[in-house]
Amino acid sequence: MLTLQLVSFLFSKIKEGPTKKLKVDSFLHTMCLHDDQLSAISARFQAEMKKGLSAESNAAAAVKMLPTHVRSTPDGSERGQFLVLDLGGSKFKVLRVKVRDGTGIRRGGVEMEERSYPIPQELLVGRGAELLDHRHPLAFTFSFPCELSALDQGSLLGWSKNFRARGLQGKDVVQALRDAIGRTGGMNTEVLAVVNDTVATMMTCGFEDKYCEVGLIIGTGTNACYMEELRHIDLVQGDEGRMCVNTEWGAFGDDGALSDYITEFDRELDAASNNPGKQIFEKMVSGMYLGELVRLVVLKMATLGLLFAGHVSNALRIKGKVTTAHVAAMEEYKNGLENTRRLLTGLDLTPSLDDCIAVQHVSTIVSFRSSNLAAAGLAAILTRIKQNRKWRTFRITVGVDGTLYKTHPQYPKRLHKVVRRLLPECQVRFVLSDSGSSKGAALVTAVAQRLASQKRKVDETLSLFSLSSEQLQLVKARMRAGLEAGLRGEGPSEIKMLPSFVSRLPDGTEHGKYLALDLGGTNFKVMLVNFKKGLQQSSQVYHKIYTIPLEIMQGAGEELFDHCAQCVSDFLDYMGIKNTRLPAGFTFSFPCEQTAIDAGTLVSWTKGFKATDCEGHNVVDMLRDAIKRRNEFELDIAAVANDTVATMMSCAYEEPQCEIGLIAGNGTNVCYMEELKNIKTTEQKKRQMQDDWSDGENKEGEARIQTMCINTEWGGLGDHGSLDDLITPYDAEVDLNSLNPGKQRFEKLTGGMYLGEVVRQTLLDLTSRGLLFRGNVTDALKTPGIFQTKYLSQIESDRMALLQVRSILQGLRLDSTCDDSIIVKEVCGAVSRRAAQLCGAGMAAVVEKIRENRGLDHLSITVGVDGKLYKLHPHFSEVLQETARVLAPHCHVTFVLSEEGRGKGAALITALTRPKEEM
Repeated sequence: MLTLQLVSFLFSKIKEGPTKKLKVDSFLHTMCLHDDQLSAISARFQAEMKKGLSAESNAAAAVKMLPTHVRSTPDGSERGQFLVLDLGGSKFKVLRVKVRDGTGIRRGGVEMEERSYPIPQELLVGRGAELLDHRHPLAFTFSFPCELSALDQGSLLGWSKNFRARGLQGKDVVQALRDAIGRTGGMNTEVLAVVNDTVATMMTCGFEDKYCEVGLIIGTGTNACYMEELRHIDLVQGDEGRMCVNTEWGAFGDDGALSDYITEFDRELDAASNNPGKQIFEKMVSGMYLGELVRLVVLKMATLGLLFAGHVSNALRIKGKVTTAHVAAMEEYKNGLENTRRLLTGLDLTPSLDDCIAVQHVSTIVSFRSSNLAAAGLAAILTRIKQNRKWRTFRITVGVDGTLYKTHPQYPKRLHKVVRRLLPECQVRFVLSDSGSSKGAALVTAVAQRLASQKRKVDETLSLFSLSSEQLQLVKARMRAGLEAGLRGEGPSEIKMLPSFVSRLPDGTEHGKYLALDLGGTNFKVMLVNFKKGLQQSSQVYHKIYTIPLEIMQGAGEELFDHCAQCVSDFLDYMGIKNTRLPAGFTFSFPCEQTAIDAGTLVSWTKGFKATDCEGHNVVDMLRDAIKRRNEFELDIAAVANDTVATMMSCAYEEPQCEIGLIAGNGTNVCYMEELKNIKTTEQKKRQMQDDWSDGENKEGEARIQTMCINTEWGGLGDHGSLDDLITPYDAEVDLNSLNPGKQRFEKLTGGMYLGEVVRQTLLDLTSRGLLFRGNVTDALKTPGIFQTKYLSQIESDRMALLQVRSILQGLRLDSTCDDSIIVKEVCGAVSRRAAQLCGAGMAAVVEKIRENRGLDHLSITVGVDGKLYKLHPHFSEVLQETARVLAPHCHVTFVLSEEGRGKGAALITALTRPKEEM
């Protein structure tokens, strides 16, 4: 009969019901939170998160932000069988979980067998050892606040949810469980991980949805976890990657942060709880307390005569008589009022229709506040993730578990709506966890095993690039042997040791205007260099850079030099000096055998050049011929020099101790000043050198000239097999696919032209083995040259966050996870470090030779350096210098960066070939 009356009432819309609702709204106005208040609460929670993450403020923080040591969400490739123990409510569960990996793009699956065991009340409040003895064997879901020092070590911070077992607080619960298993005997198990139920929920949903990086529990208790950037977690060492943080947000407000939102009913409930002053947020949100809050409100309203005509039954005064299940039932869409009547009647009350409507509205306000507060906390977490990753908009999935969320008919819809209203730029998907805690614990263990196995295999791969002290000493010795063999000129040598015919260093008196032409990479550079007289030496440089198209680099030699002549013509027009015949120096950065200061025969192309009919020809004559064919200007090409020699000369203009030049860029090379007596060459060449460097003042040049700069062309070390024990399969693949297989082996281990390709080959192998990019070998990853060496410099930058690394990879169409980004960074680091160490070992050989040449116990010398790899890579120069220091302990080597080095150096060489009166 009452049901018919209720239906009739709803359709007739009589005025008394709304009037009662307004009275309830007025009575509970402090529980009705609008969006501005929710945004303020969200901002406060963000501040609490920062306090909890900081080592300085964590001890005083209410929200502890506990590291879980869970570093990755599932990727679907996990597999194995696991035993899981789940303790977090009135029962504990033991499960056998089988995780099977997916194939192709299909994610894996999970099969479970489960048994549940009730926990007697006396164990809930008894000794902790008895509680743990009562279990069966293991991943361990332990749904109480724990401070984890490792994935399998967790100290209980405090009980919640009516647990008060003595003797465990502050103790390692995993060790206590192990002890209990030991006392039971007969079980061959090992606890691999202790997992909070919130983390387990995130992992369960993450196995199905790769965007799931947040876990949320709204049940008997409430909590949230999310993947935080490791660099922000002060309590854990390391700054690469992410780690799941268990916020323990139930304690939000314990320090008074929510005092202006706490009602008299919240205070009364807290005072009567097992832990007064603790878990304030949880007491406002979770299912353990919502029913009691409704009871307290209804009791107060009845006492004030606002309900039941002022009648208060004894049952209504009893704590716990209204449960969250009642709250959910009262808010059912169709049967809510009838359920409300039954509840109130069961409390020995005689409710009117208006009373039922009012109590139902009390329930709605209390539960709506709960979902609003949970939404504000969740919005804070999502905002932090957005800020961490510098996203404007983003897509993310929240894994959810808990009886309140699952059973309350309106709760999920309200929560979702408010979160999306607070964060309109965030595309949030909520996924309900299926057996979340248990399955998630197994997945935490499975992920940990996958990561451990993956790391072991990645480390094994990267160990191929690791060079021991003994290996570096061997490289130094082999480089030294190559230098000596090249100087002797007896038989074929890996290191050419080409005389440069440069026998003097600048002394600062050079002056005049000179052209400098620089051909050594994908660009051709033309410069006008003006050395000025005065008390302080100085120079002015004007230049233009011209691109050399690939078809010209690898086309006919005549076309290449015609292109260079055209560029010179354009520059002379640009500077307005086309009718001026200036002396010019030609920096030609390829192996040349020089017969004079202005004559060099190309030995072989390197660095991607393959122009025909050039090798074996005098490159100066080829350029002169190209200039004649244009018939537009005259040029006095007085000197040709390697870029390494030009770099040394440029730095020597500023640093008198500079007697070594180093190029560490697309290619790599070294030159240095060698004793003339050690250079095996013909007497004719020696006489030519005297002629080249006679200044017209000293006719006895033979006695004066004692040194000559040697262009080592050390990139050829290894061409006859001396580095075979260091060559990895990835180096071999790069060499095989190069323009000059079997040649320039040292350069292919150290030059910027090749390092990116070595990295790509390594990434390709790791991916094909399922260790990277989820095993997805993309067309991009199979594309030669796509991974440029500049990416190594960017990825290894100390200022580069993993988010930016992922951005670089996404630009290469490589869809990467945070873990993938870490591995890519490790690969780049291993390849570039090896390159720097090899260059450092080679440099040690050079400086030790100079020291021994001069019979010195200690040598102080300066190296002039040029090249993008040395200049731009964040760690290359430091590693190279440290390696040289360790391997050449009796040499103090200073490295000076060259500015405009190659052009300026070529101009200086040209100036030094002129009689002083012509300068």
